[in-house]
Amino acid sequence: MDEIKTVDTAATEESFEALLDASIKTLNTGDTVTGTVVAIGTTEVQVDLGTKHAGYIPCDEVSADPNVKPEDVLHVGDEIKVFVVRVNDQEGTVQLSRKKLDGMRVWDELQEAADNKTPVEAKITEINKGGLVANVKGVRVFIPASASGVARGGNLEELKGQTVRIRITEVNRERRGGRVVGSIRAVANEERKAAQEKIWSEIEIGKKYTGTVKSLTSYGAFVDIGGVDGMVHVSELSWRRIKNPAEVVKVGDVIDVFVIGLDPEKRKISLGYKTAEMNPWNQFTAKFNVGDVATVKVVKMMTFGAFAEIIPGVDGLIHISQIADRRIGKPEDVLTVGQEVEAKIIDIDAENKRISLSIRALLEPTVEEQAQALAEESEAE
Repeated sequence: MDEIKTVDTAATEESFEALLDASIKTLNTGDTVTGTVVAIGTTEVQVDLGTKHAGYIPCDEVSADPNVKPEDVLHVGDEIKVFVVRVNDQEGTVQLSRKKLDGMRVWDELQEAADNKTPVEAKITEINKGGLVANVKGVRVFIPASASGVARGGNLEELKGQTVRIRITEVNRERRGGRVVGSIRAVANEERKAAQEKIWSEIEIGKKYTGTVKSLTSYGAFVDIGGVDGMVHVSELSWRRIKNPAEVVKVGDVIDVFVIGLDPEKRKISLGYKTAEMNPWNQFTAKFNVGDVATVKVVKMMTFGAFAEIIPGVDGLIHISQIADRRIGKPEDVLTVGQEVEAKIIDIDAENKRISLSIRALLEPTVEEQAQALAEESEAE
């Protein structure tokens, strides 16, 4: 006896009803729907929405990045979410956009960043009278000049093309085209404050830092050591006596400094710049010895002789008896201030940091030269 196959009428009707509903499903502008990529052409991407409408995405609506090609990010068979831009029931088509949906997600992200005060990355694309225009994942963000972090009267053009971190301070979707406002300064201030706290938690006497000279005063230089300013007193800038810090450093210089004093309550830091290696006396003793000959510059005249600079910061005395190979009345008879001469180092008093020089020693024959001269005379006889 043949087996009789029964048909589940209710299930068939339900399946048919579902297909019918899908075929006449209404689509409205502004809907977000899911579809399957069925073809990628040169001008559009065809999407099956499971309805009677033929869905398509114009190629320029695939991505917010104009350099991205549809085939770079989509493949036939991909299931994607899209935004309904326009429904044409007469033609049975529906225009879709993936770019707008991505843009909506970015707006959500920007709102979340604003609510949570989370910094985001932005690329500065334009400069206008009011400030800067930045791009955050395709969304235009305005940064007022006062929030740019650039001092009043500064050059905003230097920021163009740079990628910066900003705080989203306003998100207004209701305004035509939407409006987003951001601030570079807010993030910079927070990062600076965090850097300051880190430095104050770790700083100690003797610790070394690489800093940037921020400003100069008559009494010293202020140096930024990473969010905190310290002061290098004029007496700590150089081993030689200077009248103005500008003789040693200028604003913008990057220099190595070390901590010589702290006042955590007043938040003041004293820094040193001159080191033992920079000490002119140490430089002199490392390079010269008694008997060496140096080119020196006459810097001062006295009744008993002349002082001459051997290296910057180190002078030696040429006693009047060591200036010439004859008796002279005063140093000015032979020397002038600013004159450069060859002189021999005849004594170094390390304890008192005094150096004796002699020009005469180079004019008179040495013992060896005298002995050789006598020998030559004897041979001649």
